[in-house]
Amino acid sequence: MELVIVNSEKTARQFIDAHVQVNKHIPEWIRPLDKDINQVFDPEKNKAYRQGECVRWILKDDNGKLIGRIAAFVNKKYKSKGDKQPTGGVGFFDCINDQQAANLLFDTARDWLKEKGMGAMDGPINFGERDRWWGLLVEGFHEPLYCMTFNAPYYKELMENYGFQPFFHQICYAMDVDAQLQEKFYVRHAAITADPNYRAEYINKKHLDKYAEDFTIVYNKAWASHDGGKDISKQQALNIFKQMESVMDEKIVWFAYYKDEPIACWMNLPELNQFFKHMNGKFGLWQKLKFVFLKQMKMNKKFTGIVFGIVPEFQGKGVDSFMIIEAAKVIQRKLSYREYELQWIGDFNPKMLNIAESLGTYVSRKLTTYRYLFDREQPFERHPILGAK
Repeated sequence: MELVIVNSEKTARQFIDAHVQVNKHIPEWIRPLDKDINQVFDPEKNKAYRQGECVRWILKDDNGKLIGRIAAFVNKKYKSKGDKQPTGGVGFFDCINDQQAANLLFDTARDWLKEKGMGAMDGPINFGERDRWWGLLVEGFHEPLYCMTFNAPYYKELMENYGFQPFFHQICYAMDVDAQLQEKFYVRHAAITADPNYRAEYINKKHLDKYAEDFTIVYNKAWASHDGGKDISKQQALNIFKQMESVMDEKIVWFAYYKDEPIACWMNLPELNQFFKHMNGKFGLWQKLKFVFLKQMKMNKKFTGIVFGIVPEFQGKGVDSFMIIEAAKVIQRKLSYREYELQWIGDFNPKMLNIAESLGTYVSRKLTTYRYLFDREQPFERHPILGAK
């Protein structure tokens, strides 16, 4: 076997192709867009480079055939509550079903991370935000969501045989759009509706500036204080909205208000992989025209939950039920979606798991974030439970 560091345009293309070669025979696999992978490793587009660095390798067999790849990275901002050692990351791991090949990739990443002063490695994770390329698929080997990891079932054995242990599990929930919601939702909805100070509405793209400001208010009250997060500015929120504008469906992005003050947000997007699975990893002019056509023809029957949050002073009052029922009146009766899936929720967050389960959902897939301690005598501890004392 030959291990090659990625340091040129040719090897960068081979890094993409390694994933294709290992997975192309799997019917459920959807090839990610090349641009989405490349921007992770572009210092001008990935702000994680401001706080860290990364390296990539590809693996070839004796005949020069691509049989694996891996990336390793350090990021000063990457840490989990309770960590007793600096922890690096590995990601974009692909490998044929060969433990020796996998071990070579993991050993190489481990040794590089050791040189950088790390005491453990988590993986597979992203060199950047957690909403993309995070975790190993261990259950639910069907078509992946946009920018979600997909791998064959044997990857679990490759990682665990090497010595990786589950740090936390990532649960995805789904439901049929036409499913009848539980009676308690309607009871709570009726109680809120009786107060004219409450209202819920879907967004209007003509007023993104206004909804970006509303999102900023909800986010900074509901999420920023959670687990050491930081406030976002209205401009940051507006940038997010503008990035999503071309794919956004106004009728599945909802806000709830009390006396015209934003108190809750439920943000969903059409499931983009239902479009991109027809693109073979490319997104040039022809693919963009195809995307517009597929979108206009309403070929996508699935949408995805991205964000759901309520400001603290209105939690537990039924606002969630109110907003969901108001949205259901539009989504179930007027739109063409038939499937709904939530982005993953960590098993360290029981409160959000309970909310997802209360919707009448079922578990659609599970991913796992693994950890490997370099000191093999050090006691292993899983990610702490949020809210636990």
